[in-house]
Amino acid sequence: MALSQGLQQKLLQKLSPQQIQLMKLLQVPTAYLEDRIKEELEENPALEMEENDHEEGMEAELTDEFDTSNEEDFEKDGSEDEYENLDLSEYVADEDGEIADYKMKDENYPELDDGKIIPIKSETSFYELLVQQLGLLHLDNQQYNIAEQIIGSLDDDGYLRREISSIVDDLAFRQNIITSEKEVESLIKKIQQFDPPGVAARNLQECLLLQLERKKNEGKSVTLAIEILKKYFDEFTKKHYEKIQRGMNLTDEALKEVMQQIIKLNPKPGGDAGETNKVDSYIIPDFFIFNNAGRLELSLNNKNAPDLRISDTFREMMREYERGSKKDKRQKEAVLFIKQKIDAAKWFIDMIKQRQQTLVVTMEAIMDHQKEFFLTGDETNLKPMILKDIAEKTGLDISTVSRVANSKFVQTEFGTYRLKYFFSESLSTDSGEEVSTREVKKILSDLIEDEDKRKPLSDELLTDMLNQKGYNIARRTVAKYREQLNIPVARLRKQL
Repeated sequence: MALSQGLQQKLLQKLSPQQIQLMKLLQVPTAYLEDRIKEELEENPALEMEENDHEEGMEAELTDEFDTSNEEDFEKDGSEDEYENLDLSEYVADEDGEIADYKMKDENYPELDDGKIIPIKSETSFYELLVQQLGLLHLDNQQYNIAEQIIGSLDDDGYLRREISSIVDDLAFRQNIITSEKEVESLIKKIQQFDPPGVAARNLQECLLLQLERKKNEGKSVTLAIEILKKYFDEFTKKHYEKIQRGMNLTDEALKEVMQQIIKLNPKPGGDAGETNKVDSYIIPDFFIFNNAGRLELSLNNKNAPDLRISDTFREMMREYERGSKKDKRQKEAVLFIKQKIDAAKWFIDMIKQRQQTLVVTMEAIMDHQKEFFLTGDETNLKPMILKDIAEKTGLDISTVSRVANSKFVQTEFGTYRLKYFFSESLSTDSGEEVSTREVKKILSDLIEDEDKRKPLSDELLTDMLNQKGYNIARRTVAKYREQLNIPVARLRKQL
């Protein structure tokens, strides 16, 4: 459940710059938080992680600024007045353990240790796969460039939706290649012979036919499937099987064999080909919930609580400055630079700390509200819950809860869920009890799953069945929930 863009903008206008930065950090997925921290470490030498080695060059350069042996640079004309009131007490104090209070290392679950290596996929992209096959054809330079342009025009699902005339124009204006639609069409035909079968099709009908053409020798059912897709494609997509049977004079058994051939085809050939490496391909949970003999235990992914601290080298430079009796302008300029970097480092550590605390507080409220689900994994135990409920429990802004819910994941013994999965509106039963709409969707999904696929249940029948179970729901609401579950209408669910 996300806030509208307009409402988010209004809420952001009321926030302080620090709150806005916290909002941005909250939206950073755990998978990318490490990169964000690395950026800050590179930009700010006063910030350290664990026992990182200091930059010797930086250390030497800054230490030189505090060397009081050279008295020629000492200012005696009062130009140092702007530095007189510098209070450095908070910058020279030791801060042992200041980060430990917000870390959530859980020794009971060593499998959550930071050192655990997350596997990264290494695959060839869909585009690269096709270009590799292009290299096997005997083409001159112009033909190769045209074919490469065609491959580059394919959508992610493997379809070629650009008009041939547009490809001809692109080649002329961008690459100064003069070609014809006939030449482009002939190269499209060659690319359509590449793997995966069905690639470079202009529409679903052509995609399926391309795949069947490669299976012509597999029997009569394949030949019949090709004929049906050529002559009765509209009837096939609308599942008007009776019309197909009459037109082709097929028995029920013969039609079933043909449908089996078609159903096995891939309507999106590009979808199963190689993928570019993406961190998004892997869900890295932000939270872990464990059921310890009926008591729920929440742990935050350790990647959200890095060992950040202020550089000891920078603190020692501050101490050197404090101990020195002669402070020239160059030294004071250097100490202002260091003070600025330490301030920035402290601010970033505080933002990471607030990010972690906000995540934990929000997740604890969700876990408490949906306790029965986390104990049983039963969707019907989910309670109605909206952003306002969690905002009131935590004292956080609705916009903050929305950002956490939309971008964070929790791993349970029943699976890994995005937090927004646990949010839903309420619906009243005959007894006046309020139940989650997600509970109703689960029951609706179960009813459809158990239906006779030869005679699928209409929305009207589903409404009656839900009403009989005590859920006060209208037919249009059933239709809306069915669409949200990506379940087609009864006619399209029909099977032979």
